[in-house]
Amino acid sequence: MKPQEEKFLPVLQKWKQFAGSFNFLTANSSVMFGGSLLLFVATTALLAPILFTVEPTSMHPIDRLQGPSQAFWFGTDMYGRDTYSRTIFGCRISLVVGFSVAVLSISIGLVIGLVAGYLRWLDAIVMRVMDGIMAIPGILLAIAMLALAGASLQTVILAITIPEIPRVVRLVRGIVLGLREEPYVESAISLGTRTPQILIRHILPNIMAPLIVQGTYVCASAMILEAILSFLGAGVPPETPSWGNIMAEGKSYFQIAPWIIFFPGVYLALTVLGVNVLGDGLRDTLDPRLAKQL
Repeated sequence: MKPQEEKFLPVLQKWKQFAGSFNFLTANSSVMFGGSLLLFVATTALLAPILFTVEPTSMHPIDRLQGPSQAFWFGTDMYGRDTYSRTIFGCRISLVVGFSVAVLSISIGLVIGLVAGYLRWLDAIVMRVMDGIMAIPGILLAIAMLALAGASLQTVILAITIPEIPRVVRLVRGIVLGLREEPYVESAISLGTRTPQILIRHILPNIMAPLIVQGTYVCASAMILEAILSFLGAGVPPETPSWGNIMAEGKSYFQIAPWIIFFPGVYLALTVLGVNVLGDGLRDTLDPRLAKQL
């Protein structure tokens, strides 16, 4: 082998590994279907300004409550605002909330769960705190926080993240409790390996697969909860075009203008469906033993 070829050998090996992992995931029809739906919604959110939309907050009272037509694809609301533009821009709020809550809850829950599951003396203290948080209904805790801190996108993300953390902690803790009794972990302890190295090198890699799957379910749950909070008037500010706000404003006009609720509801259902199907596909792909049991 020539020296020039040896230089690119590590890059080629990494590319082959990536291609093998990608083919492994795409072989699952659920991953492809859920990923395609999610990619469609994400692309819609990213390209919202150029998808034949108008300013979602601009009002035209002369065009109020117009049905779907060539001029207004999804009709208009009670203020003459274009429902299509508001629905498309609403994708951004749901995706930002869903992914932000998933990343924050998984990151915080992973750290707490690792420590609680591995350190026996800290386990009881941490889990009692988690049980206390789980005893409070998530939506009531979110409404209370929003009432105290005020309605904003950052507050909504934080209010939804806190109830999700205990669920992640319980998942990680349960896995760590089983892994810390494995022979390879006991061998690392007998060799004098430090606790942080054991957690990172030996335990963390075995947690990533179920944690990724859990992250998809957290993302879908966060999107639904954000829509519920906005529908109740306790979510993002009313002027923000989110699916929950659009449906909340249209509930009083449902009998004469059902399209105000119908189109945002369809987008929300498709997005949550895509995330859930993707999570099921990842579960079956990353943990075939669980798939056989189910």
